[in-house]
Amino acid sequence: MPCSSINAASVGGGDNGSFRNFMLNESTFLASLMPKKEIGADRFIEAHPEYDGRGVVIAIFDSGVDPAAAGLQVTSDGKPKILDVLDCTGSGDIDTSKVVKADADGRIVGASGASLPVNPSWKNPCGEWHVGCKLVYELFTDTLTSRLKKERKKQWDEKNQEEIAKAVKRLDEFDQKHVKIEDANLKKIKEDLQNRVDILRKQAESYDDKGPIIDAVVWHDGEVWRVALDTQSIEDDPDCGKLAEFEPLTNFRIERKYGMFSKLDACTFAVNMYDEGNVLSIVTDSSPHGTHVAGIATAFHEEEPLLNGVAPGAQLISCKIGDSRLGSMETGTGLTRALIAAVEHKCDLINMSYGEPTLLPDYGRFVDLVDEVVNKHRLIFVSSAGNSGPALSTVGAPGGTSSSIIGVGAYVSPTMAAGTHSMVEPPPEGLEYTWSSRGPTADGDLGVSISAPGGAVAPVPKWTLQRRMLMNGTSMASPSACGGVALLISAMKAESIPVSPYTVRTALENTCILIGALPEDKLSTGQGLMQVDKAFQYVMQYRDFPCVRYQLKINPSGKSAPISRGIYLREASACKQSTEWTVQVEPKFHEDANNLEELVPFEECIQLHSTDKSVVRPPEYLLLTHNGRSFNIVVDPSNLSSGLHYYEVYGIDCKLPSRGPLFRIPVTITKPAAILNRPPVVSFSKMSFEPGHIERRYIEVPLGATWVEATMKTSEFDTTRRFFVDTVQICPLQRPMKWESFVTFSSPSAKSFAFPVVGGQTMELAIAQFWSSGVGSQESAVVDFEIVFHGIDINKDEVILDGSEAPVRIDAEALLASEKLAPVAILNKMRIPYRPVETKLTALSSSRDRLPSGKQILALTLTYKLKLEDGAEVKPYIPLLNNRIYDTKFESQFYMISDANKLYLR
Repeated sequence: MPCSSINAASVGGGDNGSFRNFMLNESTFLASLMPKKEIGADRFIEAHPEYDGRGVVIAIFDSGVDPAAAGLQVTSDGKPKILDVLDCTGSGDIDTSKVVKADADGRIVGASGASLPVNPSWKNPCGEWHVGCKLVYELFTDTLTSRLKKERKKQWDEKNQEEIAKAVKRLDEFDQKHVKIEDANLKKIKEDLQNRVDILRKQAESYDDKGPIIDAVVWHDGEVWRVALDTQSIEDDPDCGKLAEFEPLTNFRIERKYGMFSKLDACTFAVNMYDEGNVLSIVTDSSPHGTHVAGIATAFHEEEPLLNGVAPGAQLISCKIGDSRLGSMETGTGLTRALIAAVEHKCDLINMSYGEPTLLPDYGRFVDLVDEVVNKHRLIFVSSAGNSGPALSTVGAPGGTSSSIIGVGAYVSPTMAAGTHSMVEPPPEGLEYTWSSRGPTADGDLGVSISAPGGAVAPVPKWTLQRRMLMNGTSMASPSACGGVALLISAMKAESIPVSPYTVRTALENTCILIGALPEDKLSTGQGLMQVDKAFQYVMQYRDFPCVRYQLKINPSGKSAPISRGIYLREASACKQSTEWTVQVEPKFHEDANNLEELVPFEECIQLHSTDKSVVRPPEYLLLTHNGRSFNIVVDPSNLSSGLHYYEVYGIDCKLPSRGPLFRIPVTITKPAAILNRPPVVSFSKMSFEPGHIERRYIEVPLGATWVEATMKTSEFDTTRRFFVDTVQICPLQRPMKWESFVTFSSPSAKSFAFPVVGGQTMELAIAQFWSSGVGSQESAVVDFEIVFHGIDINKDEVILDGSEAPVRIDAEALLASEKLAPVAILNKMRIPYRPVETKLTALSSSRDRLPSGKQILALTLTYKLKLEDGAEVKPYIPLLNNRIYDTKFESQFYMISDANKLYLR
């Protein structure tokens, strides 16, 4: 695409996307809204116009995709863009197991109790109609529901005011006609008129819109299951939304048709039927996020090609994993069913722009299923690394913590800053967004694999009442990278090159452009900014090499545990002396690999390199066969200064070094500074900040410290400055302990903070000036930061009072300095252990819950009975299950609460 006004070298050159003294014109502005130049996608499509994603199917694991959104109807070669639309969470399910028959007038009784005429032209050989109903607000997002409530309230208020006016007029007319009221009947009439006015006025105060109810009717027309909806309760016009006038739909994948509830909501939906018509799934999105992600990856705009997604020729399936009942939070059920659907549809790629913190990296049932999908079915899984930066070890699961997934960080180029973000003066060169999550993982893996543009103006659902929207995040970087991979797969298929996740990942990581000049920048950016055209050249050049993944298992020499994927020396005790580590390298082939033709002949002579042999010393060579080999590494951090240090050991093919690293062993060392003075105070003075700059300090938190009081002072700057202030501690068998604050200084001043800490553990303090803050200013911001540690040690973290025991003694001790203590006891919780009164083990439906391996998922239902007082709250507490999505060994878990009449409450 034309970028004639750009004077310097473009992204993809050796200057990390540096653009100086440039101006946007209309075409470059439009192109910046959907960044493709940064990853070489535009150059690749210009050279190979038919390799634009054609022949590639992407599964979008997200909040759902609107099939009516701009650019998501057809591909660049005229094929249907969306092949299937699924609600994997079950949040749109309607029980349609009730069966009715039509009366002599051709009417049926819906599940809501309404009498519904059916269209006589509908084919129903058996004459049985499955009925169900649902509150329509349960299908809408909170944003859409809020808009509809306002509009419906406005209409209701107008009608109510009319009725109030009529009632007041009648009352006035009565008073004028009857000056003196002595007759008992007249008194009753006046009282009735006054009550009518009062009730109408009170009605306005107590208005509560629970939402319209829609009736659903499902039947089998002799070939497929059909569904029709009665949406009269949503429509303004009583003649609209009638059941008999609804154009029947079937499972989306069969006819690829969808509907819209009403013009008022403009909400598109698709349907799917399961269990012989007993379950109807109405599929709506739970946020605009999924449509935006799909648009970045694959949108095709015939009349606006500059706004095309990265791979406009690719097709997709939408797998909704964001549960509408949970505010778009993903669920284990949604994740598992999405993987099942991706394999069933023979997808080539998965994009998942979702994630959460995790206790254990690269662990859990979902991770096991992903491993199977990648290793057996050869799907390439791309996912966001997270938006919890800039501190280290903030990558989320599964994208930043799972070995089988390509985790993507978020990058912003000068062109994106100028066009997408409309900045007055963009930064001189590209950089990682400040909030993009960083590695390493708790077990030392790099965390971020590659980076891609993390912002775009892309399609959004019609119910938002706009065509496009700006969003940024690693959620946007992931589909950008996924679209780039789709281009690569499209080319590989056309060139008859076997598609393998192992080959693609190696090609991507070995052809990236570095972002930043320091070794530790890899913890933020991964191997760098991906380049589609260079990755394709790599694949073509090494197409005849075996598809291999090199699995690393690392543990301290002489110990069998713990096993990690990298070396991460974080605590003070680990940084004082030299240590030796055993590295096991295991070549992994796909499950369908031929034993005699691929496994037996596999043999590689590998030369091992270290980025700094004075700190990390590996052996020189390694002969690697299919059964794997182990070797030892010596790491000596004793002479390093305090702070962050990053190194790599990487293996190179001796016979063909141009292949680049076959595997990398990340070595991260965060050597903390000890605090010896009492009371414990540490200061960092005269730290200078420019846009995007990050200062990291590592402190050995004194034993006995439990909280911190910190002061941040700024000076020597002109325009407003915004900063991230993050702290992270990693404690054994816990999620990383993170505290964060986003502060703005409009002028030089001071701000104070307080946050918890754990004594004896290294704390990272990360202070970052926001990437777009202060751009164009001639002055750097100068920051002084002071930290004062406090601590009160309590012998009991939790106090539980048992009436059968003696009084509970609580001992408190200040170990660092004198502290003021003001004890307060609030007894507002009761902990009651319960045993299930009923257990039931069943097999879930075969149509949605059969794993790719063929195994059927089983459901264990435990029923508990408890009695609550009015206004009481209940919180189920199961330590092995609570707050765990990705690091649990169960496919899914959820609670259902009902009253004594088995009416579902939550």
